[in-house]
Amino acid sequence: MVTRTAAKAGQENDQTVAAEGGAGRWRDAILVTGLRVGVILLALVLWQVMSGPVLPEYAVGKPTEVFDALVTMLGSSAGWTDIKVTAIEVAAGFGIGVVLGTVLGLLLASFPLAGRVFEPLIAAVNGIPKIALAPLFLLFFGIGAWSKIAIAVMGVAFVVFYNVYLGVRLRERELVEIVQVMGGRRHHVLSYVTIPTLAAPFFAGVKTGGPLAILGVIGAEFIASTNGIGHQLFTAATNLNAPDEFAGLIVLITMTLALNGLLGWLDELALRRLGLSTRRRPAAETA
Repeated sequence: MVTRTAAKAGQENDQTVAAEGGAGRWRDAILVTGLRVGVILLALVLWQVMSGPVLPEYAVGKPTEVFDALVTMLGSSAGWTDIKVTAIEVAAGFGIGVVLGTVLGLLLASFPLAGRVFEPLIAAVNGIPKIALAPLFLLFFGIGAWSKIAIAVMGVAFVVFYNVYLGVRLRERELVEIVQVMGGRRHHVLSYVTIPTLAAPFFAGVKTGGPLAILGVIGAEFIASTNGIGHQLFTAATNLNAPDEFAGLIVLITMTLALNGLLGWLDELALRRLGLSTRRRPAAETA
């Protein structure tokens, strides 16, 4: 009877601690969010006040003018066409780059001789600034979407390749040998050792590649394009139209945050399915 009562009291204490911990995390999240909003509002107020007396208005505009330009952009068919074109180019370049980098990393890591032959060549090509290849891709693919997609592919593929390549090479050899001794074949090693080992570096490369895809597309649209957010930014800069410039930047920031949020959600989902999510918890949380 005493043991049962003690066990029940222990369970109640655990539930109380968990509830207090959950409430504490909510308070911390609300505090951090409130501080972020406060910083943004303070920056906007200072921007509005200093534009003109301190900062040249033609170069920075005012938040109220930027808001009007953003509303005009989102309320026009031309603005949504630019957003749609850039979003398609980023999505296509990002997807192709992830697939290409993953396949190339797995192949070269699985065949050491091929890795030793091609790794220096890949490193040499990766050393070329991607935007410097834009004129070459324009000659190959023309002024349309594929030249922008090719730049995005180059930026994403190399990052994903190195994360996958090094992840496979650094996997624990003992685990591979244990699976092989137990009769496992190559696909068993892939399922039970390689994929769990690669999950974290793969998604790290994917998260890094997302902004690079956007950067490549916008840079290529700056050089030569007839539509897209980069074309809109270039036109606004040429006309010294600061409100339109900042409105385009806000759209780009929104696209980047949305892409990062989606990739973060996929990262957590994949690690949870693989049973690796507990490894991501901070030390303070698991203590």
